Amino acid sequence: MIKQARAVETRAAIILAAADVFGALGFGGASMADICVASGLTKGALYFHFESKEALALAVIDAQHERAIALGNELLHSEQPGLEVLLRMAFELSKQLRHDPVTRAGIRLTMESSSLTTPVVRPYEEWIAACDVLLRRAIRDGDVRADVDVAAAARFISPAFTGVQVVSDVLTGRDDLVQRVVEMWLFVLPSLVVPERWPRLRTLPEEMAALWS
Repeated sequence: MIKQARAVETRAAIILAAADVFGALGFGGASMADICVASGLTKGALYFHFESKEALALAVIDAQHERAIALGNELLHSEQPGLEVLLRMAFELSKQLRHDPVTRAGIRLTMESSSLTTPVVRPYEEWIAACDVLLRRAIRDGDVRADVDVAAAARFISPAFTGVQVVSDVLTGRDDLVQRVVEMWLFVLPSLVVPERWPRLRTLPEEMAALWS
């Protein structure tokens, strides 16, 4: 049991060290030697846990996705209005991208997955599915128009957030990410919200930003 616990701790430490390296250099720029230095382990110890750089990259993606899914499940199963939950998820992920190295690395590696032999599609599919669920809840709540094409909106919102955070990273290292996400929602919400609800909901992006920035 002690050896098993130590192995779990070592694996977690490797993933964290790899996240720092992948987050800074990307999949193509990083090497197992870089990760050895960052983790303080020998190559033998590193390869004992992960057989290749790709296996380690996939482990970082999985770790990031587990954190995102835990957040998503917590919010999806809450009693909060669907539209509010949808915005909360975006701002919480923004916070994670700014402060959590595993999240930053996992998102970067997911976007660079064309460099991997294993397709990485599940994170995109699950976030689109979460958007779909929440938009349908928001329609039942009376906040989103019943004639909205929910599937199309979900397929748009998730990639829109991806693009916003990528450009924010390039231009400011994500220092302005929260404000850029506010702007995204101020453009998107008028096309979704029931007109009678707009006076109440128009301040929702700024309110969410204040909670999660």
